[in-house]
Amino acid sequence: MIQMKDLKKQLVRKSLRLAVPLLASLAVVSASANYTFTITDIRLQGLQRVSAGSVFDQISIDVGDVAEPIAMQEMIRGLFKLGYFDNIQVARDEDVLIIELTERPAIDSIKIDGNKAIKTEDLLEGLGSQGLAQGEIFKQATLDRVRLELERQYASQGQYTAEIETSIRQLPRNRVAIAIQIDEGKKSGIRQINFVGNKTYDKRTLLGVMELKQPKLLGFIRGQSQYSREKLQGDLESIQAYYRNRGYVEFQIESTQISMTPDRKQVYLSISMTEGDKFVVDEVSLIGELGDMNPDALRRLFLVESGEIFNSARVTATEERLTAALTSSGYTFGTASGVPEIKEGGSVDVKFVVNTGKRAYVRRLTFAGNKVTQDSVLRREMRQLEGARASTTLIDLSKARLERLGYFGDVNVETPAVVGTEDQIDVDITVSEQPTGSISGTLGYQKYSGLMLGANFQQTNIAGTGNSLGVGLNWSDYTKSFNFQYMNPYYTEEGISRGIGIYFTDTNYSSLRFTRFSTESIGGGMNFGFPVGETKRLQFSGRFELTDLTQGYNQAVEIADFVDSVGSKFLNFKVEGLWSNTTLNRAIFATSGSKQVFALELSVPGSDLEFLRATYRGEVYFPIRRNWAVKLRTSLAYGEAYGKTEVYPFYEHFYAGGFGSVRGFERSSLGPRSTPTASELLLYTRGRPFGGNILTEFSTELVFPLPFLDQLGQIRSVYFVDVGNVFNTNCPDNSVGCFKPTVEELRGSTGLGVSWLSRMGPMSISLAFPFNTQDYDEEEVFSFEVGQSF
Repeated sequence: MIQMKDLKKQLVRKSLRLAVPLLASLAVVSASANYTFTITDIRLQGLQRVSAGSVFDQISIDVGDVAEPIAMQEMIRGLFKLGYFDNIQVARDEDVLIIELTERPAIDSIKIDGNKAIKTEDLLEGLGSQGLAQGEIFKQATLDRVRLELERQYASQGQYTAEIETSIRQLPRNRVAIAIQIDEGKKSGIRQINFVGNKTYDKRTLLGVMELKQPKLLGFIRGQSQYSREKLQGDLESIQAYYRNRGYVEFQIESTQISMTPDRKQVYLSISMTEGDKFVVDEVSLIGELGDMNPDALRRLFLVESGEIFNSARVTATEERLTAALTSSGYTFGTASGVPEIKEGGSVDVKFVVNTGKRAYVRRLTFAGNKVTQDSVLRREMRQLEGARASTTLIDLSKARLERLGYFGDVNVETPAVVGTEDQIDVDITVSEQPTGSISGTLGYQKYSGLMLGANFQQTNIAGTGNSLGVGLNWSDYTKSFNFQYMNPYYTEEGISRGIGIYFTDTNYSSLRFTRFSTESIGGGMNFGFPVGETKRLQFSGRFELTDLTQGYNQAVEIADFVDSVGSKFLNFKVEGLWSNTTLNRAIFATSGSKQVFALELSVPGSDLEFLRATYRGEVYFPIRRNWAVKLRTSLAYGEAYGKTEVYPFYEHFYAGGFGSVRGFERSSLGPRSTPTASELLLYTRGRPFGGNILTEFSTELVFPLPFLDQLGQIRSVYFVDVGNVFNTNCPDNSVGCFKPTVEELRGSTGLGVSWLSRMGPMSISLAFPFNTQDYDEEEVFSFEVGQSF
């Protein structure tokens, strides 16, 4: 009995404790309105950050209303729903209604520590979407909810031991600082994976399909045995695809059981499945609303044939081809789906259901992200026009043309449907601009060039117009030069380009270990380019060039003979025809497509020297996987004299070696070398680089992403194999390194290289290891270049 009485007393005390706050709240209302009165004014007290308008918008009582207890209670409930206040009290001063408000604190700062798997920026963004951000009103319930959500996020990544602790520190002026301490723990590892119901394929085969693996030697390095809910979901889809691509149309994953050890560090997986029977395709048909599409043309897109084992991947690929055909013809909302219908006897019919819907038209083209580049520059590259029927082919082509400009790191295209219509879309293009120019000043010293001074300006997108301008002034022991170039790619609305240029150079080749001679050249000219289709261009140019050749001390035999034969001053008029075809997905650091350039330059009859130069440069990319590709490159060149000129001018020779050529060798050092004079034999027994009239270069690169880097469009890393050399069809007797074209004399190198875009332009480093070398070759294992990229 005594115990029962004590229990009753405890219940009474608890009931009183619960009732006191409620009675106090009612007392506040009663005290404020112990009798009704007509409100002549409403006064708010205690507001700091919340605006009075937000409060008045919420309350339904107004001046002139009669204050009643029930109305007061409803008003208080409504204000609490705002979530801005910790306490609300009402009072009366004669006929004035006073509402006293105690605001919740504002968030002054949020500090997150201990997170590695999820970036701090992503966590803050997620917190902000839930209302927890600097300057927002603090709500404890929201913080608790976010903490539980974070624990679930870590659990989905297999980190079941993760712990999240939060703390609140009160600050002056009704502010709080939130600290979130994260202990991510270790990812739970897979102890064992079992399959139930598999008869056709054994456990080893199915494990080979999965990304998750059972523990094995060195498996921890790649994290294959670490459990992740996302990876498991992907593996279940892979297993299903594996079966359905081999004829098992009815295959199903029945259940997945996950059990853990008490310390939550080891996971056991059990996957139950039903295989069903293997089916062979019987009939393949096309049905549905085809609009004006040609049924026979659509059937030619089928990858599924009668008599073959059912393959779900072929059905999906056919769906994609049919959908692409619809969208390219303007049926943007068209659909195509392959439906297998199981028949008796182990066969299945596949029906491709096509519904074109209404043909869609483009209402508007919009551009965003181009802070510098003018809209007109982007718009002129668009092949999808406003008001025309929508075509994914034209939209994709427009995107590719924007990427090839080289002005943007990323180009994203979205085609949302126009609200309220059934046959219109918008094409929204968002670009991310990247550096398109550089201003540089040079003050330095180089081993062979001596003191260097220079100023250069290069901009391929002047004031966002798409025009390019280059101005350079350089001085060193090696060269003194000035050049000016300007090009308008849209000189006419039809896409005809016009470029002009003038230049002056005074080059002392002997300072670069070349044969002792120097040239002074002044020239200028103009070129026009004509589009031939979407990716091809023809360019024609003409220019004059005045060259003054000066022999050095103890000149090489080849140069002395040339000067004695034809002189040292030449005025040449040159014309050039150039053909190019570019399908690269980006102008800089491409990963797919190709580029070919063929040029023929001719010193026209009547010039002091008559000769021609033919050059070809091509490169092609083969994508392997995301951010991986193989690049093949070749450069070929040939020069020959004609007419009254018997010897090809040596100062027009081709050179090889260094960046953009055969890495691992000093720049322009490969190929024929001059015949040393008697006085040079003591110092230059192997002669100096002299160049030749035939150039051959071949290169293979494996493009791969560097880990832990996000801006893959701004940096490139490659493993390369370069092969090439310079040859001569008219080698002097006893010359060093001079050969007619032969495979045996090709020099090569292999190594690693990295290029990145900086404000100063492209920068590159490489580590190369030459092979098939000779004693007279000048090797360069490590090199660094500004203005060069792979």
